[in-house]
Amino acid sequence: MPGAGGPTGNTAGVTAIRIGYAGVSTDGQDLTVQRQALADLGVQADRVYVDHGISGTHRARPGLREALVACRPGDSLVVTKLDRLARSVPDARDIVDELTARGVRLNLGGSIHDPADPIGRLLFTVLSMIAEFEADLARACTREGMAVARAKGRLRGKQPKLQPTREAQLVALWREGKHTTLDLAEMFDVARSTVYRAIQRAGGTSAATPAGRLRAAPTPRPAPGPAADRIPPPSPRTARRPPGPRVWATGAGRPAGHRLAPAGARNRPSRAGSAGSPRRRCRGWDSAPGPGGRAR
Repeated sequence: MPGAGGPTGNTAGVTAIRIGYAGVSTDGQDLTVQRQALADLGVQADRVYVDHGISGTHRARPGLREALVACRPGDSLVVTKLDRLARSVPDARDIVDELTARGVRLNLGGSIHDPADPIGRLLFTVLSMIAEFEADLARACTREGMAVARAKGRLRGKQPKLQPTREAQLVALWREGKHTTLDLAEMFDVARSTVYRAIQRAGGTSAATPAGRLRAAPTPRPAPGPAADRIPPPSPRTARRPPGPRVWATGAGRPAGHRLAPAGARNRPSRAGSAGSPRRRCRGWDSAPGPGGRAR
């Protein structure tokens, strides 16, 4: 948030303000103590940015990003302790370097950090290392506790949707072939993915068809025989047609667009169309001489 005064690049005439930042790593923790400490350090309540339920080991935090954006040259970023700002040495150094380049001071519980002082930089690095060590120690303790609980059977992870007896019943119904996977999912009140996993664990397949049944193994194709055996059978539509060309002697049953062929007319394939499209010709068409004396 900008202070009252001139532009960002000029600190003359700009009132320096204090921007506070507070954060906790879990949702069950409370920010009251940090808010009260920031108020005691002179930070107004509407200038405090917080992160609730986000660990300090993450560099990308919405509240921290807003606090850094709100700082202008000459302002101070106030935190109660360094471990609230960062939990690793690289992150702490990056934040300090960014604030120093923008002309913003860092206030750690009332102490102003001076990046030009060698002793101040040493103490800042030591505090950053302690904060990182505490985070690593907490993670190590958590992993050890989870390993002990898992060994005692207290930490088994997510429980399965179906008990072993109900899963065996589901697989037995599927092997009968009378129910689809959708039917089984509705019968046992589970998702279709649970049905697929149960069948897969039982030695079946987990690939589903759009109809809801599981695809069976593809049947092997027979070896090709002689050339006559490989001729495909006629389609049902072609098999219903009577042999020979279609000639309508009367207008009854004639399709739209077809002209009546005179008696004895010869049907020849159309030159412009395919070989199967008939073209109606009049009697004597083939024998009539054309231009140049050639028969058409």
